[in-house]
Amino acid sequence: MRFEIMRLDDVDGTAVDSTVVDAASVNRMVLQAAAIGQRIYIRPAECAAS
Repeated sequence: MRFEIMRLDDVDGTAVDSTVVDAASVNRMVLQAAAIGQRIYIRPAECAAS
């Protein structure tokens, strides 16, 4: 499963940028964001129909 992780603006909470990662990378991204006090939003990535 893949997840979209969006970095949020500190002032108004809007998405500044995003990246799509696999499930194994989510924990690492969360730990990195927590270490620097970064606000993030995580949601399942949309899958392309095959």
